[in-house]
Amino acid sequence: MTGTNHLFIIYVSDQKRSRDFYSALFDSNPVLDETGMTIFRLPGSEIQLGIMPEKGIAEILGDKVPDPGLRNGIPGCEIYLFVSDPDKFFLKAVMLNAVPVSEGSSRNWGDYAAYVSDPDGHIIAFAKKLTDEENN
Repeated sequence: MTGTNHLFIIYVSDQKRSRDFYSALFDSNPVLDETGMTIFRLPGSEIQLGIMPEKGIAEILGDKVPDPGLRNGIPGCEIYLFVSDPDKFFLKAVMLNAVPVSEGSSRNWGDYAAYVSDPDGHIIAFAKKLTDEENN
C-alpha cells in the first residue's frame, strides 16, 4: 500500500446519531456529510473514519454476506485511538452516552487504554503509549 490517507468505514443504524456522537467526541465537523456517508478525519492523523448506514451497505452487499443490521449492538470493530488524555476522552464519550466498557489502566502490551462502546456497539479505545518508567 502506498500513501498515508486511509478510510475505515463502520456501519451504523442511525447515521445522524453517529455523526452527532463522533462530531462531539472529536470536537470537529465531518469532512463529508451526505446521505449514505459521513467522514471524519481522525484527530492528529490523515486517517479518516467513515460512517455508513447499515441499510446502504446491505444494498451493496446483497445476499453475499449477512446483513450488518442483524448484529444489533454486537461490536463490529474496534477503533483504537492514540490521544493525549485517554481518561478525558473516556469520560467525554460516556457523557455522550457511550457505554463504559473498561476504565483506563496500564495494559500488558505497553499502552494505557480505556474502552467504551459507541451507540452501535462498536468499541472505541482511547490510548497512550506508556514510558518505560510507567510500564514497570
